[in-house]
Amino acid sequence: MDDDALQAWVERISLESFGMPFRHRATFNSRLRSTGGRYFLKTHNIEINPKQLEQYGPEETAKIIKHELCHYHLHLANRGYRHRDRDFMELLARVGGSRYCRHLPGMGPRKPRPARYMLKCVACSTEYLRKRRMDPRRYACGKCGGKLQLFVLSIVCENVTLTRL
Repeated sequence: MDDDALQAWVERISLESFGMPFRHRATFNSRLRSTGGRYFLKTHNIEINPKQLEQYGPEETAKIIKHELCHYHLHLANRGYRHRDRDFMELLARVGGSRYCRHLPGMGPRKPRPARYMLKCVACSTEYLRKRRMDPRRYACGKCGGKLQLFVLSIVCENVTLTRL
């Protein structure tokens, strides 16, 4: 399937499911890795991941197109187009779009990043693990209000060593 066929498919889904025309551009983007598609707020164009079509077929891809068209039509109507908005969730359920796309094989599971920093309270010794570095002078202990010290966690063969900054 090429971009012209995708354009016609998106226009047809828009008219059938939403009762409104799709007047912008829909294209395939093979560089998309972790998402089935995306909607651009500035240009109102839609990109679809062709790997989803190859792997899971037209039924799953149609659900992804409906998801992106929900963003499109709600944004143009000045209604809640974000994932967390009630308007978006209700419209998505009504048209039968998918909330999440299916995982593509070969992409590997997403691994949570381990904590790299630790803040330790000087007064009560409460420890706070963090993935991102932060300035301890801007924060206080949530338990006692004491001062915090920042440490870098180094994991060496299952032993944790602390390095104070």
